[in-house]
Amino acid sequence: MELRHLEHFLAVAETGSFTRAAERVHVVQSALSVSVRALEADLGAQLFHRSTRRVELTEAGTVLLGEARRTLEAARAAREAVAAVNDGMRGTIRVGIMHALPGIDLAAPLAQFLAERPLVQIKPTTNSAGSRDLVQAVADNRLDLALAAMPGAHPAEVEAIALYHEPIMLACPPNHPLAGRRQVRLADLVGRPFLDVPEGWGSRMSVDCLFTAHGLTRTIIVEVADVATVCELVRAGLGLALLAPSSAPADQRQLLVPVRPHATFTVSLVLPRHRTLSAAATAFADRIRATYGPAPRPADATG
Repeated sequence: MELRHLEHFLAVAETGSFTRAAERVHVVQSALSVSVRALEADLGAQLFHRSTRRVELTEAGTVLLGEARRTLEAARAAREAVAAVNDGMRGTIRVGIMHALPGIDLAAPLAQFLAERPLVQIKPTTNSAGSRDLVQAVADNRLDLALAAMPGAHPAEVEAIALYHEPIMLACPPNHPLAGRRQVRLADLVGRPFLDVPEGWGSRMSVDCLFTAHGLTRTIIVEVADVATVCELVRAGLGLALLAPSSAPADQRQLLVPVRPHATFTVSLVLPRHRTLSAAATAFADRIRATYGPAPRPADATG
């Protein structure tokens, strides 16, 4: 078994296609197929169910997936450790980030970190499915770390260090009966039309958890994967929205109405719990922690 065999296997498993996997690892498809078959022969097991439309992992392939990721990560960390001794810290850091980072100015610590360590590359990744998938990517070793908003329980494979909190507030159309109030009760929002981001996004999960905790439901008529667009649709009169003030356009923040009880939007640094990061990733995580966290716990959002 060679590391390239595991790399080729992982590419097929993550793309679900030999064609896309070959493009990802920069080899011809025939060579990739030979590599995967050599790995299957070495292990004595079929790793993929192959069809004309898609490629899926077998039970043996599913078992190998996590081990392959850990093995390749260990090899990468070993190379980077030796390189750090020879000529300074280097390597690539895979960082997951949300489409918006309320309360977090990532540019400043990022620029300073890269200026101090010119041999390090940082590869930021967003996910249209939101924080839920970013957190799972850290758990699965597809990302080294992430800045995400994940209320409630996290996967056992990760730990979350809260960096920033803010109360989620209500956005109303300008002439709506709730606009301009000092505050509104959560129960007053039942039965009203809402606009929101998709279910895997942090603010959506926080609000859904709050409504569930109080035995309430709300009606979501439109989902949009962009907070600025949600705000524009609210201004147009399509409905209400519950969002983190820092993610709203600056000219609309002062118009947001407090809600009692309120959900809390929390940005956290998400790290693997049982996996050792590379020296570069560890240094970057330490820089983020030193700059922003941990944040003090917010007041009870359910009271």
